[in-house]
Amino acid sequence: MFVPCYTIYALINTYVMPRLSLYKPEKGKDYEFLDKTITEMFTVGGTDVYVHKFLGPKNPATGTATAGTPEYDAVKETNIQDLVFLENRDRKYDPDVFTMRGIYNVADIDFDLSQFGLFLAQDILFLTVPINSCIKTLGRRIIPGDVIELPHLKDDHAFNQFDFALKRFYVVEDVNRASEGFSQTWYPHLYRLKLKQIYDTQEYKDILDQKASEGSDTTLRDLMSTYNKEIEINDAVVKQAEADAGKSGYETSHLYTLQVDEKGVTELVTTDTSELDASTQNELADRIHQTPEREGYEGYLIGDGIAPNGEAFGSGIGFPSSSAKGDYFLRTDLFPNRLFRYDGKRWVKMEDNIRVNLSNSDTKQTQKGTFVNNTKSSSIGGDTVQERQSLSQALKPKADN
Repeated sequence: MFVPCYTIYALINTYVMPRLSLYKPEKGKDYEFLDKTITEMFTVGGTDVYVHKFLGPKNPATGTATAGTPEYDAVKETNIQDLVFLENRDRKYDPDVFTMRGIYNVADIDFDLSQFGLFLAQDILFLTVPINSCIKTLGRRIIPGDVIELPHLKDDHAFNQFDFALKRFYVVEDVNRASEGFSQTWYPHLYRLKLKQIYDTQEYKDILDQKASEGSDTTLRDLMSTYNKEIEINDAVVKQAEADAGKSGYETSHLYTLQVDEKGVTELVTTDTSELDASTQNELADRIHQTPEREGYEGYLIGDGIAPNGEAFGSGIGFPSSSAKGDYFLRTDLFPNRLFRYDGKRWVKMEDNIRVNLSNSDTKQTQKGTFVNNTKSSSIGGDTVQERQSLSQALKPKADN
C-alpha cells in the first residue's frame, strides 16, 4: 500500500520523543529510591547518634518576667529567653533520647600549646545525617541547640573514682545541606551538622543533671564536670596572687618621712622631763624629730590608714579627750577609715585608707563589691525592692492613686 510522504511527515511530528531530564518539579519515585538507598548506606556504614532534643528556653520564675526576659505561653524552640543579649541560657531538653545514624570524618585531636593557654585544635566535628530520617525520628529538622551524644566515643578507662564510662556530648552550632547530599535529581538528602563539645555550663543543666545509670545517684555532671578542680586551681592562683600583690596601689610604709618646718628645716622635738607626763602623753623621752604632718610621698592609691614612720596611733569612733601635738588617730566610723594628726589645736586629715585587697568579694567595700555585686534589698514605701535593678524594671510606670 502506498502512503504519501506528507502523511509520514505528519506522523513524525505528532509522536515527538519526550525531553530527557533528571530533574523533575515534584519528588517522585526517583527521589524516593535514591533517598532509601542513601539512608541504607547510613544504616550499614554509619554510627549510632543519640539526640537530646532541644524543646526551648525555660520561662522565668513567676513574677520575675521583664521586657527583656518575657514569659511565653508555651515552651517552643523559636522562643528567645533574653531579648537583650539574644541568649537561651536556661534550656529545656526532652527527657527522651532519640537514636539516629550519622557519618563523620574521624580526625586526630591535638592540644595546641603555641598560644597563651591550652586549646583543643580539633574540638569541632562535622556530622552528616539523612534529612528524612531526622524528620521521622525527631518530628522536626535538627536545629542549633540540640545536643548530640556519640556512644562510640565513650572512655571506658578514665581516671576517676566512678565505675562509669565518660560520655562525649556535642552541641549543634550550625545546620546546612551537605554538598555531597545532592543527588542526580538535584534534591538534597543530607544535613551537615557543625558540632562543638559541651562543658559544664548553665545551658546544659537539664542533660548533666541526668543519672549516669539507672538506680545510681551519680549524675553526668559528677562524671564529666571539671568545675570543682577548676575552682580549686583558681583559688590557689588567687591565694598566690594575694601573697605577691596584697593590696592595690603602692606600698610606702617602709619609707621614712622627715618632718620639716615652713622654712624647710628639719623640725625637732625638745622634751622637758620636768613637765612630761608619760601616762597622758605619747611623746617618747628620746624623740628628736617631730612626727610628719603629711606623707612624704604622693602617688596613686598610697593611703593605707597607717601612721608614717611606724608611729603609734589610736583608733575608734571618736577622738581622744587629751592629745599632744603630733599624735595620730584613725577614725573607724568613717568610710573609708580616715587617719588624722593633731597639730596642737585641731585634728587635721592626713589620708584615707583606700588600699584594699585585689580579690573580688561581697564583703569588700568598693564600687565593685557594694554596687556591681549588690544583693541587698531595701524597704521603699512599704515594698521590699532589690537595690540593684535594671532600668527597665526600676522605672516601671505605676498608677498614681
